[in-house]
Amino acid sequence: MVFELTDVSLLQSGAFIDGKVCESISGSRVDVIDPATSKIIGSVPEMNGEDSRKAIAAAETALATWRTTTATVRSKHLHAWHRHVTDSAEDLAQLITAECGKPLSESRGEVAYAASFLEWYAEEAKRAYGDIIPPHQEDKRLLVIRQPIGVAAAITPWNFPAAMILRKVAAALAAGCTMVVKPAPQTPLT
Repeated sequence: MVFELTDVSLLQSGAFIDGKVCESISGSRVDVIDPATSKIIGSVPEMNGEDSRKAIAAAETALATWRTTTATVRSKHLHAWHRHVTDSAEDLAQLITAECGKPLSESRGEVAYAASFLEWYAEEAKRAYGDIIPPHQEDKRLLVIRQPIGVAAAITPWNFPAAMILRKVAAALAAGCTMVVKPAPQTPLT
């Protein structure tokens, strides 16, 4: 590894499916290259359609529980994740720099930006209010409730690997949805 992390447990070189870090079904891996040095900084499983179906099925199973979790509990989970990101900010910035080739100062800014989404959506989770719509007839009452729609999916860009993943995942989790994410192949470690 060409960079040093204070907390090496942050660097997982597998896919996170069903609460576990795992390999691809095929067993094949792809190298992650530092664009500034052309050196290999790690490798990750090369996931295929079968792996995607496995991830979607796991997210669908988890949805049954997560969608019934209270807004307060979802908020607490997102706040805990926010604390973990901010506590690990320097390590995450090092990782972003190694994957993207960004200057370290920009990577630090991205980590702060990414963490802000967790904090924002942790608070938004508590505000999933409904509405009362004026009725078209006197004997009717129209109520709108907000509820999770299901498993969400996201494909993220290479240039903001932490910020764009957390922007999407935090929103989905706050709303009570589970998520399947495909990170950019250039920046899968972040």
